Amino acid sequence: MTSIVIDLPTPATTRDFGRRLGETARPGDIFTLAGPLGAGKTTLTQAIGQGILVPQSDYITSPTFSLLHEYQGRIPLYHLDLYRLEDENEIEELGFLDYIYGNGLTVIEWPDRLGGLMPENRLHIKIEPVSETDRRIALAEFGTTHLIETIIN
Repeated sequence: MTSIVIDLPTPATTRDFGRRLGETARPGDIFTLAGPLGAGKTTLTQAIGQGILVPQSDYITSPTFSLLHEYQGRIPLYHLDLYRLEDENEIEELGFLDYIYGNGLTVIEWPDRLGGLMPENRLHIKIEPVSETDRRIALAEFGTTHLIETIIN
């Protein structure tokens, strides 16, 4: 497992980081986003969407109540928010594995709900608010992803 910590002192640096993630994403990539409510998971996903060229007219919002939003860019973006789900059985029943292992980029908020369904190959992003505007991002690569090396080079 490869891991790094990045300090993002302003909202602009957080958006730049998210765009870079989107620019380097490939079909089949999975990003799991962890952090407390209000940490910026959806804001980061919006920037990732910019990086994969989701049109600005397709405003990326939190899928907290719908659970899943799909956007078209240079690759599809599947944005899942599992906050309201109880466990992995609900995830299977809803057919979310088809999206998680689909042909686009899957971004999953509240990935702890995946339980035993946690993807083996993923980039885990933990967002910690340091202040009102500062964020600390801990990245951990699991399996055969390519992103940390790409991001830091």
